[in-house]
Amino acid sequence: MQDHERQAEKAGYRTVAGVDEAGRGPLAGPVVAAAVIFPHGLSLPGLRDSKKLSPAQRNQWFEHIRQQCMGFGIAVVDEATIDEINILQATRLAMKRAVEQLSVSADLLLIDGNRGIESGIDQKTIVGGDDASQSIAAASVLAKVTRDRMMEAHDETYPQYGFSQHKGYGTRMHRERIRQYGPCPIHRKTFKGVAEYIGRVS
Repeated sequence: MQDHERQAEKAGYRTVAGVDEAGRGPLAGPVVAAAVIFPHGLSLPGLRDSKKLSPAQRNQWFEHIRQQCMGFGIAVVDEATIDEINILQATRLAMKRAVEQLSVSADLLLIDGNRGIESGIDQKTIVGGDDASQSIAAASVLAKVTRDRMMEAHDETYPQYGFSQHKGYGTRMHRERIRQYGPCPIHRKTFKGVAEYIGRVS
């Protein structure tokens, strides 16, 4: 989980930031990205892709990562912007903003996926990076927990959709609720599964 960071250090980079996102696929809510820089040599056994951790484990890691890192940034791009510029561009924008929020400047970005972002900082994209890089895994946890908490808050405003359960993803329950109640303000209006019900706003 630290091979990419070690390679970067050998190449002369001093502050390496892992960058990842949460929320590309859901039918509702924002996309959230995070960037994390750890001190050289810090090992966090058990830290992995947020999707492979339980909610309780993610919450524990969320606090631990923020305590152990040199700096982190978290950014949110809302559903209206997603509809306006598309989810791919919204994801890249969230990542860019997360990097800009770092309290410590990075000289290399390790980015999950196969697309870089608009930045003057050197970058390396890693497909499956959240399960291959400790700093990317940490970013995935910060992004996932932040987004999940936002969706749980939305559940209080729009309880009929069950956001606290599915976090906006296109589960059978969620799709049935959209058919029943129509989309609410935080639904992604351009996404299939939502667009066809636009006339029925809850």
